[in-house]
This record gives sequence, structure tokens and C-alpha cells, in this order.
Amino acid sequence: MVVEEKKTPKKAKKVDEPVKEVSAKKKTPKKAAKAPKEEKKPVEPQKPMPTEAKAIAKNVRVTPRKARLVIDLVRGLPVKQALGILSNVNRAASQPVMKLIKSAVANAVNNFGMDEEALVISEIYANDGLKMKRYLPRAKGSASGLVKRSSHIVVVVKMG
Repeated sequence: MVVEEKKTPKKAKKVDEPVKEVSAKKKTPKKAAKAPKEEKKPVEPQKPMPTEAKAIAKNVRVTPRKARLVIDLVRGLPVKQALGILSNVNRAASQPVMKLIKSAVANAVNNFGMDEEALVISEIYANDGLKMKRYLPRAKGSASGLVKRSSHIVVVVKMG
């Protein structure tokens, strides 16, 4: 058995009548969008340009006492003169000290834009580094201690 649905006639819309919108809420005009405020950046004080550069070599396998003999020769000298002296000194510590001075000069020139010709070694010192303790075999089955010392060397170059 087939059930027929009753069709209700739809009301025809008149073309001349304006269409009315049915809404529960009244539409309010939107506020004009404000332009985003320009944020004021806080004025940061400029850092003064550094006048010195530093280089540190740690655990250099030279005893601090022997390194100080070489270091005392170049303290307070212009870099060019110090490198000239170190190239003619016949000591084991002269090579690491020379390398460290060149590193400090490179730091000054590349990182801070200093003039290489005007640099002077303002500070240079050697402190104790690691101490390796070893034993030396001696007569009659005994042993004596041996300390292999190393040093930390610090160089500060300054515009002078």
C-alpha cells in the first residue's frame, strides 16, 4: 500500500516587495578599526667599543716557571716587537706564547676592528694547569714520584 503525501501550495513571492531579514538581534554598525599603534622601541644605550682583546691557552705542556721566563721578555711591548723577540728565543715555551699572542691579535682585529699596528701586550701571565702524577722506577724495586706540569697562559692586548 502506498501512502501519498499531501502537497501544500507554497506562497509565491512578489517581485516588487523588498525582502525582509528576520533576525533576533539588532545589527549595530561596527566600529571603525583602529590603526595599530606604532610601538616605541626603548632606546638602548650603546655599548662602548672594547679597547682590549683576550686569548687563553689552557693546559699547555710547559711548566709555568719556564713559561714565565719567556713571558717576562715580552710584557708591555708592542705586538710586532714581541713576536720578533719570541722568534729568536731558544725556549720551549716561546712557540705556544707566540701562537697565543697571534690569536689575541686576530681576536682584536676580527672581532673588534682594532688596528693591528697599534696593539700592545698589556697583560700576559701563566698559571698552574693540570699536574699529571707519574712514577719512575728506582733501584731495589722502589719508585719515586714525577709530576708533569702544565700551564694556563693568558694574553690581553690593548690599543696603545
